[in-house]
Amino acid sequence: MEITSAISAILGAFGLSGAAGLNAWLPLLAVGAADRLGWIELGPSYGWLSSTPALIVLAVIFVLDLIGDKIPALDSVLHAVGTFIAPASGAILFTAETSLSSHLPPAVAAILGAITAGSVHASRTVARPFVTGTTAGVGNPLVSTAEDGTSLVLTILALALPILAFVVVLVLMVALGWLTFRAIRWARGKRRTGTASP
Repeated sequence: MEITSAISAILGAFGLSGAAGLNAWLPLLAVGAADRLGWIELGPSYGWLSSTPALIVLAVIFVLDLIGDKIPALDSVLHAVGTFIAPASGAILFTAETSLSSHLPPAVAAILGAITAGSVHASRTVARPFVTGTTAGVGNPLVSTAEDGTSLVLTILALALPILAFVVVLVLMVALGWLTFRAIRWARGKRRTGTASP
């Protein structure tokens, strides 16, 4: 039973970290609120996530980020900042999720969380200019909304159905990898076109 619980926590942690790569604030807010409501139990070291000040700050930042990421010029700035925020969020979520039911060393958990969230965030950051360039910025709000929705679904799955959350993260990383490849090819083609122009 203990092994099953540990595996479930680790799979759920991957789900939460993947969600953090798409939206760094949403899973932190959701996990803090879930702990506050008694739906989940975080380790003593992470009780601050469910404190009133933390929930208020996370909620405010989440709303500001939610709005800002829909604006083509501002989303690039937010993604640059997210290069540091997303891995940190992933590290916190992974260690918080595995702190009670897993014997995974905190340092290892933090590294796994940071890598998962960082990889997802890096892929979406590379792909966003491709979306902007091919849709004249019109597609940005739609893509951003899809990312937020996926982050929410992943967070819920991570807490309720960890195995499914892990599978979704794997599929997401493959899809983002493919999109990143397309974005890089598009950028190279655009540079060649610009160089060839008189």
